[in-house]
Amino acid sequence: MNKTRLEAFSDGVLAIIITIMILEIKVPEGHEFADLKPLIPKFLSYILSFIYVGIYWNNHHYLLHGLSKVNGKVLWSNLHLLFWLSLIPVSTGWMGEHNFEKASMALYGIILLLCAIAYVILQYVIMCSEGENSPLRKALGKDLKGKVSAVLYIIGIISSFYNEWISGAAYFIVAMLWLIPDKRIERVFDSKENL
Repeated sequence: MNKTRLEAFSDGVLAIIITIMILEIKVPEGHEFADLKPLIPKFLSYILSFIYVGIYWNNHHYLLHGLSKVNGKVLWSNLHLLFWLSLIPVSTGWMGEHNFEKASMALYGIILLLCAIAYVILQYVIMCSEGENSPLRKALGKDLKGKVSAVLYIIGIISSFYNEWISGAAYFIVAMLWLIPDKRIERVFDSKENL
């Protein structure tokens, strides 16, 4: 199978996820700016989730860039990631609809953590399929940023039951850590192409 088909399918799913999230924000009934006030929590949750989906889209692009062959394990690992990402609109909508209440913040963090785990699994499957000399293996190294993210997600999930602000701050910090695409992968593949 050609990897461009895998990339095109993944891009389509991610585009649909973003579309579903924006459709959750309904047009207000009134015509005054004050009528927009109830939409603020929904819009803030949409912004954070849009950033997360964008981060996954960017890093997924670089992840698949180094893939030379697609096999069944890669396909299923990719679908596993897309499954968890497809749940982001539900948790985003629930969080925005209920003003970042405890349960909605916990669910959001759980889904983000499961997305991260699925992404790590996809990375691992790609590295295994590419062999010991996988450029991706070289690029990722110890993946400190990934480990810090997992810890922050767990902090966010636990703290959501005590203080939604700490929970939200943990999720926001992870998003800011990953806002810039993972340059480790980009550097390795750029140097490989220049050889």
